[in-house]
Amino acid sequence: MLSWLIPVLLLIHVTSFAQNKATWIWYPGDFEIALSNQMQNRRTERATFFPPFWRMDNPSVLVDFHKVFDLKEPEDVQIYAEGQYNVKLDGKMIEGYPKAVHVPAGQHKLNLKVYAEDKVPAIYIQGKTIVSDSTWLVTNEDKEWIDETGKASDQSGTTWLQAGSWNFDSPDKRPSEFRLSTVPQSAVSHTAKAKGFLVDFGKETFGFVKLHGLQGVGTVSLYYGESAEEALSTEHCETLDRIQVNASGAIDSTLDLSKAFRYVYVEPSAKTRVDSISMDYEYLPLETKGSFHSSDEELNRIWELGRYTMELTTREFFIDGIKRDRWIWSGDAYQSYLMNYYLFFDSPSVRRTTLALRGKEPVSSHINTIMDYTFYWFLGIYDYYLYTGDKQFIQQLYPRMQSLMDFCLSRRNADGFMEGLAGDWVFVDWAENLSKKGALSFEQLLFCRSLETMSLCADLVGDDKAKTYKEEAEHLKDKLFKAYWNTNKTAFVHSSMEGKPTEHITRYTNMFAIFFDYLTTAQKEGVKNNVLLNRAVPKITTPYMRFYELEALCAMGEQKYVLKEMKNYWGGMLKLGATSFWEEFNPEKSGDEHYAMYGRPFGKSLCHAWGASPIYLLGKYYLGVKPTSPGYETYLIEPNLGGLEWMEGAVPTPNGNIALYCSKKEIKVKASEGKGILRIRSKVIPTGKDVKAVEKSKDLYEIEILNNTDYTIHYQALSH
Repeated sequence: MLSWLIPVLLLIHVTSFAQNKATWIWYPGDFEIALSNQMQNRRTERATFFPPFWRMDNPSVLVDFHKVFDLKEPEDVQIYAEGQYNVKLDGKMIEGYPKAVHVPAGQHKLNLKVYAEDKVPAIYIQGKTIVSDSTWLVTNEDKEWIDETGKASDQSGTTWLQAGSWNFDSPDKRPSEFRLSTVPQSAVSHTAKAKGFLVDFGKETFGFVKLHGLQGVGTVSLYYGESAEEALSTEHCETLDRIQVNASGAIDSTLDLSKAFRYVYVEPSAKTRVDSISMDYEYLPLETKGSFHSSDEELNRIWELGRYTMELTTREFFIDGIKRDRWIWSGDAYQSYLMNYYLFFDSPSVRRTTLALRGKEPVSSHINTIMDYTFYWFLGIYDYYLYTGDKQFIQQLYPRMQSLMDFCLSRRNADGFMEGLAGDWVFVDWAENLSKKGALSFEQLLFCRSLETMSLCADLVGDDKAKTYKEEAEHLKDKLFKAYWNTNKTAFVHSSMEGKPTEHITRYTNMFAIFFDYLTTAQKEGVKNNVLLNRAVPKITTPYMRFYELEALCAMGEQKYVLKEMKNYWGGMLKLGATSFWEEFNPEKSGDEHYAMYGRPFGKSLCHAWGASPIYLLGKYYLGVKPTSPGYETYLIEPNLGGLEWMEGAVPTPNGNIALYCSKKEIKVKASEGKGILRIRSKVIPTGKDVKAVEKSKDLYEIEILNNTDYTIHYQALSH
């Protein structure tokens, strides 16, 4: 089981301590649901509205906020609200819509009830010590009786949760007015084509097109493309706009909806004209905290393109691709979380995406209707706590975890396995001839990990169901090996049909089992040689699953092999002129074949979050940094050059970073928090100031790393 998660009983009673920094607060998940509704319904396909195909929820329209304070001296409190509201002090209603309230010294309870249908009910409270923050309790008056820790209820049975918040830290920075940031961006070329002109912005980008010198009466058509071929294909490009013009003199105009493109083909009708176009680039302002640089310039370019891909796809939420869907897919988001921990370390984006994906009660289908995407949602929570140590979010989310797991448990077949039922999409991967029939071993593996996550989070919030989840996970894991492990092939088979295992081997279950650490050393070696390095086993062609395949190989110490694969695969996209990484790449295709997908000539996304996986692989398995207890309280650094002459970089942590330089003879480390172990292989005993190397086995040494200390270690790398 997963030893890093220490059972801790979370306290849900709010103390009298208050932070001095106020922020807008709401019922947890409501702002995220409302924002995701706005974003996901902006998708168009050839100017036609294209909404998601799963259930969409609404935020609560009536929310009650309260907190108990113990004041040493009286204070005046300013009140701001999004919606109609009333205020109670110690249970007594204050007349009208008070903008301020006087709170005497002593212990007092402040309540606000807010109603709104056109926005998310929210409040901002600012006093000397009384401020609105995530320690406030909120309810949407669901009157649910509960018996688990993680929620509080009063005598009436009303359920209270700790408030949700983000970064709206001033009264005039209202949640309802949130917009992404923009900055002007110019085109790099303007070329006459057919009936109009083709504009190139130099790289994949996202934002609002601005038309300059627009005049006349008629229609101006804009055809967008991630490639020039797509923009010029007026009958088949995925996105377009038709602008109705009625202007006697030249004007400038900015479009209302943002789009993804590199190229725009502008085609004015006979009685209209456009002089030029530019754009306002739209983005979420985030600091790039992680870094990587090495002796291999192509690898450096791969890292940088991965960074830019993540910049483009980290928006209101972690989304899949910027051209087509602009939806929140759980499988895509899960990978974005992992890359985020080695690039931005932006915890709020993970929380927003997790809440938006889960939605409201009751559970009526899998997340995104996809079985495996439900399990990735659980796995994302597991990783979130490991990397951030944020217990409060686990506490806040736990009831929704429970109800979703109950939904899964209720849908098992007679053998106790998860199998696709009516309305379920069993995805796994975009792959030709991949069977989705029967009970797939891959789904059982993810289900098992999800149950382990439930057990650990139940321990964390003090729920005695932790033991039940643990037993369910152990039982399922035992059945997984009995039903799917083929001893002769040293691998898991793909599926079982009517209770009987098939003979078919695929990579998916086998590679996940390696980095889930479900296999013995001998089993791992068997999987590596008989599956992962076996050309007879069907290849993976999506960056989505290449991510996991290469992670499994890195976990087996195959960094040298993985480096070659990264250069061949992601380097292959670079050689074709990619300015961000793609949804799918098959080196055997050529020309316009690279743009086609889903039966459409330009259906493929050329900027897809799951294409940025080198960010994660290089941070975790080359720089070798990973937490070994929640929030990097302890961590491991196990650098592996993988054939590089040298590398350097930084891995962000909750309150700083871990900086590393590594060559074949020298390692430099400095960490701003936590207590770490540097594990290296060396022909000689490593030396250096304050360096105490402990030999763990032949040529394997460990060195304790304390925070805010510069270490320079001299060693001699083993040759492979």
